[in-house]
Amino acid sequence: MAASPAQVFAAMRDPARVARWWGPAGFRNTIHTYEFVPGGRWLMTMHGPDGSDYPNESRFTRLVPDQLFEIEHLGGHHFMLTLELMVHAQGTQLAWRQTFDTPEHYRALAEFVAVANEQNLDRLATEVARGTDAV
Repeated sequence: MAASPAQVFAAMRDPARVARWWGPAGFRNTIHTYEFVPGGRWLMTMHGPDGSDYPNESRFTRLVPDQLFEIEHLGGHHFMLTLELMVHAQGTQLAWRQTFDTPEHYRALAEFVAVANEQNLDRLATEVARGTDAV
């Protein structure tokens, strides 16, 4: 991403900004709770483009300012999601790692997850480029 790790992390730390970029293309979010500390809860409803609502519950497991964002997704599909931010010549290299409980669980979702995560990263990049003044 053509932004500093601090700029990328800022888009992960602010629930109003997370609501704009989290999820696949066409989704919007209502964030109910966003306790951005290790052990804190994150409750939200994702609203699909078809009008379906998807309640989500996660717990922040590790947070290192400007370096690491990690959650355990507790509702529905259980997984760990780790986003690592590393300084790169053009800004920030972001490593996105999603770990499921079993290989079978991963295989059942792999195709959807690959596409959805690419869209999620695209939305994050757009939000980072908009900066903190976006409404």
